[in-house]
Amino acid sequence: MRYQCLVFDHDDTVVNSTATIHWPCFVDFLAQRRPGTSCSLEKYFIKNFDPGFLPMCREDYGLSDAELDDELRFWKAYVRDHVPSAYPGIREMMERQKAEGGLVCVVSHSLDFNIRRDYRENGLPEPDAVYGWEQPLERRKPSPWPMQEIMRRFELQPRDLLMIDDLKPGYDMARACGVDFAAVGWANDIPAIERFMRGNCRWYFKTVPELAAFLKEESA
Repeated sequence: MRYQCLVFDHDDTVVNSTATIHWPCFVDFLAQRRPGTSCSLEKYFIKNFDPGFLPMCREDYGLSDAELDDELRFWKAYVRDHVPSAYPGIREMMERQKAEGGLVCVVSHSLDFNIRRDYRENGLPEPDAVYGWEQPLERRKPSPWPMQEIMRRFELQPRDLLMIDDLKPGYDMARACGVDFAAVGWANDIPAIERFMRGNCRWYFKTVPELAAFLKEESA
């Protein structure tokens, strides 16, 4: 076991959800609230990468706090009936981690309920802890709080954890806590995102098997 605890992002790291669920949902919402505006899939990925979903909504589409509350309700209703698929190889990676006595935690911008449902529906091991969008704003990544709470709860040191994420908020959170970070890029082929991750992260994995091989190295 290379790391005692693997901390997974959820969307586009464990499940293929942005292209199949979150982006179409947002496009439908804009059609109702901002007719005539648009958001391409590439823009949605880039803006979620940096500066994040909420700043995009406010700065690019002028959504008020009340409209953001409406968007959250719209999204909750949409994802209730849409379950994303886990990427091939993720289940085996998690099962191996748990079989060797390790932990699998989740820090995500999805809700706890949806994350746990996606794990069940995809036959993934039950996560040991989940910190999602239901947390107060100041406790959501990129805040270091979720990672600090995992370390406190399970009595871990920074060297014991690996954060696995496809976007910059996870990188920022891990860096603030001195935790190793694995950037993954199997959800999209956007050059600007890949350039940043390759240029700033020690590890970048384009496929699930590449990450799985990395995690096996020290225990081989």
